[in-house]
Amino acid sequence: MRPRFSALRRCGIAISVNAPLPFAAIILAAGQGTRMKSRLHKVLHPIAGKPMLLHLMDSLATLQPARTVVVVGAGREQVEAAVASRGGAVALQAPQLGTGHAVQQAEGALADFDGALLVLYGDAPLVPAATMARLLAALDDGARVAVLGFRPADPGAYGRIIADGDQVRKMVEYKDASPNERDVTLCNSGLMAVRSRDLWPLLARVGNHNAAGEYYLPDIVGLALADGGAVRVIETAADEVAGANSRAELAALEGLFQQRRRAELMAAGVSMVDPASVFLAHDTEIAADVLIEPFVVFGPGVRIGSGARIRAHSHIEGADIGEGCEVGPFARLRPGTVLGAGAKVGNFVEVKAATLGDGAKANHLSYIGDASVGAGANIGAGTITCNYDGFFKYRTVIGAGAFIGSNSALVAPVAIGDGAIVAAGSTITRDVAADALALVRPVQTEKTGWAARFRSAQQQKKKGQ
Repeated sequence: MRPRFSALRRCGIAISVNAPLPFAAIILAAGQGTRMKSRLHKVLHPIAGKPMLLHLMDSLATLQPARTVVVVGAGREQVEAAVASRGGAVALQAPQLGTGHAVQQAEGALADFDGALLVLYGDAPLVPAATMARLLAALDDGARVAVLGFRPADPGAYGRIIADGDQVRKMVEYKDASPNERDVTLCNSGLMAVRSRDLWPLLARVGNHNAAGEYYLPDIVGLALADGGAVRVIETAADEVAGANSRAELAALEGLFQQRRRAELMAAGVSMVDPASVFLAHDTEIAADVLIEPFVVFGPGVRIGSGARIRAHSHIEGADIGEGCEVGPFARLRPGTVLGAGAKVGNFVEVKAATLGDGAKANHLSYIGDASVGAGANIGAGTITCNYDGFFKYRTVIGAGAFIGSNSALVAPVAIGDGAIVAAGSTITRDVAADALALVRPVQTEKTGWAARFRSAQQQKKKGQ
């Protein structure tokens, strides 16, 4: 067999793996997910803003499977819609008669496929591509079946793998295990790799003579061993195969993802003052020499250039932040925000669908929406772009080097020319020419002694009550 995966990278470490070519994947996602107590299908609950199932499929995609089949029960329509963009097919398991029966439902979609089959679980989204590749490569080493084992902190009721080195001698469910077998800490994750020409005949022989009356996928291991075939165990870390059947377990998976991604970014040169308080999206891109202060939340679609500083308590999504920018504290950048090099967005400033050119500043207490702000422009405190009339959005254009005084309202559509000055407290409804001063205020009047007379009159009123 030719090398299938070479120089596969995870956390900056190059891994060379040989694996069968081609291979297909079967993802089991037919569980009811009743403990989620949700109308949303269990495998579509998000981790870092992306559904669990798509996390798994995107990792799988780096290995270029020939086909992917997702086996579902209830909620088929939701899953079909989610996987359509990933090119996956969906097979229905109804009724649900165990994991072996679930895998059998994919046979129709793979009947003409000859190669390795990788069995995964849709609610275990953090399995790295490198681990999948190790399972597949074990088939090239002579294994008829390759299973993925792990050693949890508490083995509990997990099925046990009894092995000599990496050669499996027996797999046993906890309830059927002897005391000595229960002392074994190597547990069955459920993930496995089998060649298609072996899998379907083995599954056809699996019985349901058990308390649940179900057909269990791990039973093919015993059948393969009885036939004299080799079964190999590939061991991996427990957090790679962690699954989510409840909201609490979903939160734990979120924590695992966040911990892993923070570590990757810091290893790549990103500084985090308090890593545990920083929350990342699945696609957050941060360059080296960026400083992230505590309590920063990133939604999807964020890119940050080198040397930027994201200060505490900022919320950022759908934003492209240039080199050397400063954001926050307490800033909110919404989708469509683009900050040029060295731009500053300060405390309690909200930016939406707006571009700030190189060196532009909006330092405090402003709203910049549907706007283009030129290089070097300065937006004073309390400035707002009035972009919405209740029906439509309108755009504001602020030229390079313009100065917008504090507490100004720019009523879109409107353009402020290069180098123009808008006086503090102005409401601008018409375009302002380059280098002009726009001043929109009532004339200031002063009535000498009026305040003293007013106070005296009010005091007399109060005494007469």
